[in-house]
Amino acid sequence: MDIIEQIGEAGIASLAAAFYRRMREDDLVGKMYPPDDWEGAEERFRDFLIFRFGGSQKYIEERGHPRLRMRHLPFKIDSAARDRWMEIMTAALDEENVPSPARESLEEFFAQTADFMRNTPD
Repeated sequence: MDIIEQIGEAGIASLAAAFYRRMREDDLVGKMYPPDDWEGAEERFRDFLIFRFGGSQKYIEERGHPRLRMRHLPFKIDSAARDRWMEIMTAALDEENVPSPARESLEEFFAQTADFMRNTPD
């Protein structure tokens, strides 16, 4: 069973919301987000995850190819930022009580992607 079948688009939306509630309060990676676009950032993240895991194509239709590294190049992302992002996402996964095997698949995806996004040496 894949992630979208197991937790659905609503589950992914809840995970994105739990993640962004924490990001708003974070003093390391949270400050990378424009303070006037929290809702937009959450929507883009939610739509990306839904697309990535087999749901709606809204993200691609509106934004095209994700180009994650290119979109994140303006931000200093080192190991500390990567680790904090993962801490916040892990807390969101805990809060949403994402079940197995979706939990493990999401953790693996987020860990690989967060590491790939690093663009600044430690």
